[in-house]
Amino acid sequence: MQPVELMHRALSLSEKGLGLTCPNPIVGAVIVSASGDFISEGFHQRVASPDHAEVVAIKSAHGPLAGSTMYVTLEPCNHTGVTPPCTAAIIDAGISRVVVAHKDPHALASGGIKKLSDAGIDVEVGLLSKEVAFSNRSWLHKIATGRPRIIWKIALSQDGKILEGEGSPSWVSSEESRADVQILRSQSDAIVVGTGTALVDNPHLNPRLESIVKNPDRIVIGMRNIPATFNLHDQSATTHFIKERDLEKVISTISDHGYNQVLLECGPELGNAFIQAGYLDELITYRSPNDLGTTGRDVFVGGVQLPEPSGFSIEKISESAIGVDTKSHYLLERKAG
Repeated sequence: MQPVELMHRALSLSEKGLGLTCPNPIVGAVIVSASGDFISEGFHQRVASPDHAEVVAIKSAHGPLAGSTMYVTLEPCNHTGVTPPCTAAIIDAGISRVVVAHKDPHALASGGIKKLSDAGIDVEVGLLSKEVAFSNRSWLHKIATGRPRIIWKIALSQDGKILEGEGSPSWVSSEESRADVQILRSQSDAIVVGTGTALVDNPHLNPRLESIVKNPDRIVIGMRNIPATFNLHDQSATTHFIKERDLEKVISTISDHGYNQVLLECGPELGNAFIQAGYLDELITYRSPNDLGTTGRDVFVGGVQLPEPSGFSIEKISESAIGVDTKSHYLLERKAG
């Protein structure tokens, strides 16, 4: 395999950790021999083991690693936290070359590249850096801003409306779209709903996947009480009830948990509040080909089109068919200056 292919493999491995590494980043690592033969690989999944991807790959190797090359998506850590520094494990293993996709911006954990170089290891930096940064964007966003990356998922009709209480009496989105949402849930550290959605839908909010390792936390925002008999009180996941109207205080409380990615599955009032306050980073819509007309509620302030909050730009980065629906993915970015 060529270097780009090996880093792509490390990138794919890292994404298996989405939803499982909080508060740490997702990281993947691949080790090959001096002749380019595959030796081992690993990815970080904190809920299963504290070991970082580099250490998982080293421990998975059968035989000596002297002269080998490691491809890793993020700069190996150089500090002692829950685990010893990965730089020490790499040096002790006798690995002679390390290819790093992206530098670690975290002040505490950075310095790994210099540590490895000072130990005589050949270090290359930047291979697939842009792709890895996008894949790890939620953690990088948290490090840069101090709050998780926030995504709003909406199933809506062609005329930009939702049903009052999704799932009752019927779904807006297709079965394929609803299955796709389960993956998005599993990749998030927490799922947010308002008390209105909680009272109308009585959701569990747990990913409906056979392979689920950990259910994301559940966050309920609003002043109304949720009856003790409702699903959000069950023991399948941790639920935080935030009785607060001030969105600044809500964001501060959510950020205190160290989440990397938070998914909104809320109604229009709360979702638009996040947009207007500049706290929404991504929007994913599943748009049905059917209209709801007067039986539905408008999703966005101003009608069908996504509003552009002051000081922010909106970019559609992908659009694809999923069942009979159209899935669109938008990024919201703060404008320069």
